[in-house]
Amino acid sequence: MPDFSKQLSKYIPAAAAPIISQWINDTACRFKVTKSRASKLGDYRSPYKDEPHQITVNHDLNPYSFLITTVHEFAHLKTWQQHKNKVKPHGSEWKQNFKSLMDPFLRLNIFPQDICHALLKYMNNPAASSCTDLQLYRVLKNYDKQQTEIITIESISEKAYFSIKSGRVFQKQEKLRKRYKCIELATQRIYLFHPVAEVFPIEQPVDTAS
Repeated sequence: MPDFSKQLSKYIPAAAAPIISQWINDTACRFKVTKSRASKLGDYRSPYKDEPHQITVNHDLNPYSFLITTVHEFAHLKTWQQHKNKVKPHGSEWKQNFKSLMDPFLRLNIFPQDICHALLKYMNNPAASSCTDLQLYRVLKNYDKQQTEIITIESISEKAYFSIKSGRVFQKQEKLRKRYKCIELATQRIYLFHPVAEVFPIEQPVDTAS
């Protein structure tokens, strides 16, 4: 069987690489490192016709985020093997698989203490993405390679204008439960933003009529 440990060590802690390599071999999974995607950190696709399981993970995640995302997606793979599409994507079956797959990495003490503490709390009820757990997300962001100051939507004032990486411009509105209601100026459509979504404040709205 091929050993992917060396390649994986470019993206995850070296001690974790042999385990993930073994998972790739055991499941005959197509594992791809992809360009950054704003909408997701990783993705799992079940086998289709002659295509194998496929897992993709964004290339620009720090090693700990990359590993947690990889475990997240392998939990989807394992859940599909056990139940196909008969259970909810992030239901109790997936949660149990995520916890069991994460266990060897916790026993190896791969994660720094602050991540380990936040991760253990998150694992009490793991969600669709580590990004949805604000404490875990914030701790993981501390280990990003680029330690430039990131402005999040929760840190700007209500009615403030901001743009996102794609250049689209929005105005922040009130908070609805866990997310912020925002209006896109060009379309007047309403979008919900995660509190720690990265934004770029602007002093004046862009004249969308011109």
